[in-house]
Amino acid sequence: MVSQGIYTLANDVVYDQLIALLNSIEVNVSPSLPICIIPYDERLDKVKAEIKNRPNLSLFENQSSINRWENFAHKVWEAHPRNKESKASRPRWYKGHLHRKFVAFDGQFDQFIFYEADNLAMKSVEDVFKKLEDYDFVFDDWEHRKSTENAALNIPIIETSGCYTEEQVRPKIHDASFFGSKKGLFPPEELAELEDKLINKREVEWINRIGWWDDVFLYNYLTLRSERPIYNFTQSSDGQDRTGNCADADPFVSIDNVLYNEQGLKPIHRIHYMNYSSASFARLCQGEDADINYKDTFLYYRFLKNPDQKPSQLTPPTSLTKATRKLQGIMGKIKRTIS
Repeated sequence: MVSQGIYTLANDVVYDQLIALLNSIEVNVSPSLPICIIPYDERLDKVKAEIKNRPNLSLFENQSSINRWENFAHKVWEAHPRNKESKASRPRWYKGHLHRKFVAFDGQFDQFIFYEADNLAMKSVEDVFKKLEDYDFVFDDWEHRKSTENAALNIPIIETSGCYTEEQVRPKIHDASFFGSKKGLFPPEELAELEDKLINKREVEWINRIGWWDDVFLYNYLTLRSERPIYNFTQSSDGQDRTGNCADADPFVSIDNVLYNEQGLKPIHRIHYMNYSSASFARLCQGEDADINYKDTFLYYRFLKNPDQKPSQLTPPTSLTKATRKLQGIMGKIKRTIS
């Protein structure tokens, strides 16, 4: 029998978001489907305490798998043309652990769904598992619509190589915040071949320069070059499958604490709170009226099991607080530049 489960990537920093995600999965997906948390780093005290309270929750502990993927990612990015640029020009996630999500391919579930912690589940994922009968990767996003300059892959360079045309590449471009896939993809021997292509054959240049050190951009190379079948719900012939998912960009309607695509009230797989910091969610949970779209939906799931702890009202931050945070951000950027 094929085992199925869910992965997410988290630590104590995103604890509020993790709890909200777990509760949304319990309510809108399944109360019993096993969930495995991939550790972003070692800050896991709150996460481990939560695992003890949920029988279907576990922690990914295969350190050799974590090392395998981190070593692979680090070697690839060291070979990227942008590696020679100054630290000041490098993104905040430079040498972060977002690549750890790829250990899901070495994990316990034969078929799995991955949610980043900044998502909330809004409906069943049976349709995703159904698609995994015919495809190796299943997505639900609009990354393939991005301009050539902002796309995950450098399409002009790929076309120059003669390996793929833009018509072949563009439909396969995808996000990495929500996807379905299978255990056993990218075994060591295949990853070694891809590493050789990336570094020795300079296919690292296929990864767009704006995406340097971004797990999404590296993931796009891996799925393209592996030439395995990909399905994206946003390219479905059924209009009911084509919905938005971004909290900061797409309009949704809330019905009984479940969000639906505003146009046609179509069910969505997840709401993605991209571009909002974990600090903003922590402040929201402490009663600050943080600038976050669909905050009421988030608070509902965050405090689903302990509604007495939910803030009774939200208070806007003072002008002094805003100014102090802005100054701290500037100082942090300066510190990163000179370190």
